[in-house]
Amino acid sequence: MAGRQPFRVPPALPPAAMKTYKIVAPVSTHWVPATCARVGCEAHEHGWVSYIDEGTGLGQRQAHFIRRESGRRFTEDRNDQGITEFTFEPGQECFASGDHQARTGRPERYLVTGGDWRGNPAGDRFEHTSAESWVDDFAIHQEKLRAAIEGA
Repeated sequence: MAGRQPFRVPPALPPAAMKTYKIVAPVSTHWVPATCARVGCEAHEHGWVSYIDEGTGLGQRQAHFIRRESGRRFTEDRNDQGITEFTFEPGQECFASGDHQARTGRPERYLVTGGDWRGNPAGDRFEHTSAESWVDDFAIHQEKLRAAIEGA
């Protein structure tokens, strides 16, 4: 749901006392447009059915596109409710093919920043060169937190 904020437990400490560990694979650097076949698209592999209500303006435009402009192979039938059922054969690009993306193979980035979702007041940022060093750093930090809690 757009605009909906995640539930967060109110923090007990200020952002400067926090540390954030994250593994990222940004869309701009780690993903590329991909075909249905490359991503294993279910519609491409098994075919699909689109139900179009040609009793509406939108439905008429959709049906026209399918019949005259889509270039896809299909059969069509009308069901008992007057809805046109376009059944598409497997092996062709689905209508969402422009949204398909695949990983580039570039490795994830292992980041540690100061602060939390509220901000990074000191601007602290470190990028680990491997997953192992990121995991070690995280474990050391957790151990420090455990020791501080038990010593409190």
